[in-house]
Amino acid sequence: MSGDRKTNVMRILEKHEIPYTVTSCPVDENHLDAVTFAERLGLPPEQVFKTIVMRDEQNGICVFCVPGNSEVSLKKARQLPGVSGRIAPVKQNELQAVTGYIRGGCSPIGMKKNYPTFIDETAILFDTIYVSAGVRGFQVGLNPGDLLRAAGASYADLTAEPSDF
Repeated sequence: MSGDRKTNVMRILEKHEIPYTVTSCPVDENHLDAVTFAERLGLPPEQVFKTIVMRDEQNGICVFCVPGNSEVSLKKARQLPGVSGRIAPVKQNELQAVTGYIRGGCSPIGMKKNYPTFIDETAILFDTIYVSAGVRGFQVGLNPGDLLRAAGASYADLTAEPSDF
């Protein structure tokens, strides 16, 4: 971000005295995914995490962060605490009302409410992982343990095998 302009995500990280870096690339409306972002920055896609927001049968919201080249296993997600029955992604036109973020800029940090949040356990394989900074085209790089703390999250085995879809 240029100058002193900071996102809410950055302010939250600073409030918790969590060190982070900011990376950016031009936004392509047709390619807002984590894999494209990783490619443009020369990062492995498994180090750039995407945030998936889902709703369960009881209308509860759950947040999942998985590597950019992975998908959330619905089977594994249904077994997590705070998830009730079937789950499905929140519709794109509801995302901002639920989280405060738009598609391509959704971060697990600083959502409108504190939802149950789970980060794929593979995050611990890296000293630094990247998640959205809260706006399209910007990511924050931080230690996975610091992300856990800032997002009030837990680690979980989240990624899908082909038979889990």
